[in-house]
Amino acid sequence: MARDYYEVLGVSRDASDTEIKKAFRGLARELHPDVTGHDPEAEARFKEAAEAYEVLSDGERRRTYDQYGAEGLRSGGFDPGAGFGSFDDIFQSLFGQAFGGGFGGASGPAPGGDILVETELNLDEVATGVERELVYDAVVVCSHCRGNGAEPGTPIETCDRCGGAGQLRQVTRTPFGQMVRAVTCDVCNGSGKVPETPCEVCDGTGRDRGKVTKTIEVPAGIEDGQRLRVGGAGHAGEPGAPAGDLYVQVAVAADGRFERQGTDLVSAVRIPATEAMLGTTVTVPTLDGEREIELDAGVQPGHEETLRGAGLPRLGGRRRGDQRIVVEVVVPTNLSDEQREIAERLDGTLEPDNLAPQHGEGFFGRFRKAFS
Repeated sequence: MARDYYEVLGVSRDASDTEIKKAFRGLARELHPDVTGHDPEAEARFKEAAEAYEVLSDGERRRTYDQYGAEGLRSGGFDPGAGFGSFDDIFQSLFGQAFGGGFGGASGPAPGGDILVETELNLDEVATGVERELVYDAVVVCSHCRGNGAEPGTPIETCDRCGGAGQLRQVTRTPFGQMVRAVTCDVCNGSGKVPETPCEVCDGTGRDRGKVTKTIEVPAGIEDGQRLRVGGAGHAGEPGAPAGDLYVQVAVAADGRFERQGTDLVSAVRIPATEAMLGTTVTVPTLDGEREIELDAGVQPGHEETLRGAGLPRLGGRRRGDQRIVVEVVVPTNLSDEQREIAERLDGTLEPDNLAPQHGEGFFGRFRKAFS
């Protein structure tokens, strides 16, 4: 059972948003791998703190948690701890290279991380394409300091540690002599500038946690499981670095009317054996509305009718596939005495010509061809 989120962050239940943020940032810095020596226990504690912060920093989720606990969040469709991904992603998104690049040593301001969200479409939307509004959690540019990390109205100064270069020279002795390499300044994170008074909202990082609303165009013909990339719509990077990307994974909902086969749609129509013998007109659903089709007398089970251009377009194309309608012939059951008498009279009049295949080669002809 998860510990109480307030206990995890070490704050009271009436703590303000600023107190919660400050407590989390303090824990995050304390539990950073460069400080703990990549201790697995510290990583587990950080993930626990990140989960607590993810809930308590969001007003609606916090109210739900206060009233119903973690189970109430899950029953409402929110999975605590799933918002940022891995331990590295969480810390990088909030603090970047603040500890000198402990996650890989990349020089310069760290770019923002990528975000993956999901959206669901139905087949009608796949046929035409659709505009979809997405709302998701992300690290965003701090609105209070506009991303420069300084409390509004206070100056930004040249970094004393690197002299404004944004980099430090690191000398390493090797058997072949000294090796000099440039590393990102651990004070200014490569910007060469530091605020005299750090922003009270983002603690001088220039970034904060927020919700992003993004409208995207999902093209017609997209397949289930495909992803769309929206450049620059992910987590905000450190000052001077680009934002990450947003990836939208598309799920196409099952449709009881059709089965999708590439750009073609397959549907079925059920008719009683009597209508199959006499011929009939049936109404079938299509993506463009209902349509009537004529079935000839003697139509056989498995017969297909094709509606040209009634399927789905190929991704990036305009021409649509077809809709194939498979005929299912239903043999009547639970006959009354009168119906049985009529069927017996009919059976007594049937000739061999009445039983010959009316379309194609018949079952055994198709069977022999398939396995020859």
